[in-house]
Amino acid sequence: MDKQEQSLHVFASRGSLGLYMLIDRRDLDQSMPFLQLTLQEANMAVAKSLSPALIFTAISCCYAFFTPSHASPDDFRQCLTASGVPCPLVYEQSSPSFTPLLLSSIMNQRFAANTTVRPRWIIAPTNASHVQAAVVCGRRHGVRIRVRSGGHDYEGLSYSSRRPESFAVVDLSSLRAIHVDRQNSTAWVESGATLGELYYAVAQASGNQLAFPAGLCPTIGVGGHLSGGGFGTLLRKHGLAADNVLDAVLVDASGRVLDRDAMGEDVFWAIRGGGGESFGVVLSWQVRLVPVPPTVTAFRIPVTVDDGAIDAVTRWQEVAPALPDDLFVRVLLQNQTATFEALFLGTCDALLPVMRCRFRELGMRMNRTDCQEMTWIQSVPYFGMGAGATVEDILNRTAATKAYTKMTSDYVRQAIHRETWESIFSGWLAKPEAGIMILDPYGAAIAGVPEAATPFPHRAGVLYNIQYVNLWFVAGGGAAQMRWVRDLYAFMEPYVTSSPREAYFNYRDLDLGENVVAGNVSSYEGGKVWGEKYFRDNYRRLAAAKDTIDPEDYFRNEQSIPPLGASK
Repeated sequence: MDKQEQSLHVFASRGSLGLYMLIDRRDLDQSMPFLQLTLQEANMAVAKSLSPALIFTAISCCYAFFTPSHASPDDFRQCLTASGVPCPLVYEQSSPSFTPLLLSSIMNQRFAANTTVRPRWIIAPTNASHVQAAVVCGRRHGVRIRVRSGGHDYEGLSYSSRRPESFAVVDLSSLRAIHVDRQNSTAWVESGATLGELYYAVAQASGNQLAFPAGLCPTIGVGGHLSGGGFGTLLRKHGLAADNVLDAVLVDASGRVLDRDAMGEDVFWAIRGGGGESFGVVLSWQVRLVPVPPTVTAFRIPVTVDDGAIDAVTRWQEVAPALPDDLFVRVLLQNQTATFEALFLGTCDALLPVMRCRFRELGMRMNRTDCQEMTWIQSVPYFGMGAGATVEDILNRTAATKAYTKMTSDYVRQAIHRETWESIFSGWLAKPEAGIMILDPYGAAIAGVPEAATPFPHRAGVLYNIQYVNLWFVAGGGAAQMRWVRDLYAFMEPYVTSSPREAYFNYRDLDLGENVVAGNVSSYEGGKVWGEKYFRDNYRRLAAAKDTIDPEDYFRNEQSIPPLGASK
């Protein structure tokens, strides 16, 4: 194997000890020795090589400070310093750099306002020991931790709170190392990396022969995405991102660094779709990479209502989940147009006969001019960034446009009748404040995984997922746009899943419910109202896993998993 080819432009760290760089050809000779260390080995090495002072702090916090004290804020900061966290990595609200850092990766501007409950501190760790210190000092001094990798949480829960409380954000953006093992088709990736950085590193290291099945937006952080499920154009061929996680390294509420074996299978199961932030701070993930052909084909075809959009969407519901697993066709509904977007793992010449045979309503409109052949890595900016974007653009960590948004989701197991689609187009999508409906097809690989194999339960029998999206760009506005989402969601109730009405955890929506805290612990029964929508019967097992690793509910937010022991 050509080591230069494998390692070019791969984000790497020396044992996750804070030495981060983008490897270029001129650096290879000096860089290759430390690339032999996997991220798992690196993070475990940190745990084994902590200074005596930090070990003492961790032990004393684990065993003597289960009940948070009410010490002054200075005590938390002093604890971090004493535990080896450099002062420049800790940002207090009074720091000139605090607000720019906080806002740097807030994707939903609804939560950038000064009225939002903000963290008292932001900690920007450059190695695992800094994360351990944040956790054990937080436990000792009554400061809760929220974890941010990319800032895409739909309700801003990775960096804000709905309730007044003293909390710190651990911002993982400096922990974004990636090591690709081309020979074994695996990679270790730290949680602060973006999907774009991961995709780019994998393509570069594998000569465009490997990819990773995850989301369409390249600025999404790996940590939150993988821990909530994660799907994109490869979901029908290779399943969820979480389905392809092989190992992980996590800091638990006692400050321990745990890999898969050490955390146990129940917790490892839980963080692959149940939200890692409920169980600890996931530092890194080992993922399975998947083969992609040298040529893939994409298309984007708009069809107006006058040109047959309603018939095409009605037919799509039954066709898309049953298409060959090499073909992903989704639909974006906006105004009076249905735009069909697709990725096919093959050439245009192979795609056209499939479309004309299996989906005539769209296929008979198509010819070669509708197809765009490209490499898989070129399809990432095509779907995620719009016209004119390049492969190098997916390395940008922030979105070009930041908006105020409101989103929620549904699942469909029985096709919706044509008459309902007529009402949706003529009524809901015709309103001046209307947003977008995004329909993503399921079936094939994602349906072949048992419902209990991961916390993500939306498997066999699901035709597609609906995402309701609305956005605006003026501060203080949005009332009409948010009402449109909520009212359309209410209108759709008879046509989607029920008992429970299912929702996708990565499309988080606090309208579905919030935790009820009793005795300083989130209520298991109170969490059912939203938990069973996201996880169905898997909610109880998630709560049991929470009981084993964080029974006192230190890692908590408005929709974190409650411990099962708090079943009241």
